[in-house]
Amino acid sequence: MDTKKPSTVYFCPRITPENLVKVYEMLNRPVQGRVCAKLSTGEGGNPNHLSVDVIKQLIEQTNATIVECNTTYEGTRNTTYEGTRNTTPAHMQTAREHGFTAIADVDIMDRDGDVALPVPGNPKHIKENFVGKNWLDYDFTMVLSHFKGHIMAGFGGALKNVAIGMASAKGKSLIHTAGVSEQVPLDFTKICEQDDFLESMAEACASVFKHAGNNILFISVANNLSVDCDCAYRPEPAKISDIGILASLDPVALDRACVDMIYNNPEPGKKDLIERMEGRHATHLLDYAEQIGLGQQNYEIVNVEPVPFEFE
Repeated sequence: MDTKKPSTVYFCPRITPENLVKVYEMLNRPVQGRVCAKLSTGEGGNPNHLSVDVIKQLIEQTNATIVECNTTYEGTRNTTYEGTRNTTPAHMQTAREHGFTAIADVDIMDRDGDVALPVPGNPKHIKENFVGKNWLDYDFTMVLSHFKGHIMAGFGGALKNVAIGMASAKGKSLIHTAGVSEQVPLDFTKICEQDDFLESMAEACASVFKHAGNNILFISVANNLSVDCDCAYRPEPAKISDIGILASLDPVALDRACVDMIYNNPEPGKKDLIERMEGRHATHLLDYAEQIGLGQQNYEIVNVEPVPFEFE
């Protein structure tokens, strides 16, 4: 990647099926071969996941299979984490309830196990990253992310969707413990220091990006902007309006642009989301990802259509 000039982030404030296709086409990286779309199906009871009505046109146009991996936590509907995606049957049921199976095939990629991807360079925390084995069956990956807050990472965007979302249950445990434990379900007493967790996510991304090469792209929908992620059963209500669709070939620039649009949003309700991000030292993920060469935080916005206010 040429870091001498800013990375391009395309932005469209209106969230429509047509605009999702438009920003995809603006990236000028057509999908090829067998295509997967990595998104979060969301926990049962959480309505904030990506809308099937919004993504259907793009999914059908690219003939993509929706892919996910199982979670590493268990729970009940009386806890923060409801636990409707920790087994393949439960995960598929949630995908059906949320409408994803009605628009595409859904592949729980670690249903038959996982595969270890080496982390390139000289990683500090994890030497290999366990992803769902079935990911190797695909030629091209569209990373379709719902940008929002997150109870552990501060925010969830493209990098988290790749790091945690593509990791098998075992891989998720490894990232959350900075390489200490592969135990499933996750032993929460072994969760690592926050910066180590964020750095482990970046290292997991490095393994995926190395394997994917140029056969990957990133689109984020910034809406339903709760401080909580789609893995929470009862998320806090959003306190600011939807922002729009952003897309880039640089996931670091994309996440940075989403974060900046929260900070520069004129609505006072942004305070809670900013507090969530700062309380989790969330942008350290971007700093470390840039440091290990996953992209850059220097970007320029290309407006696909007029915007209601200035984000930069």
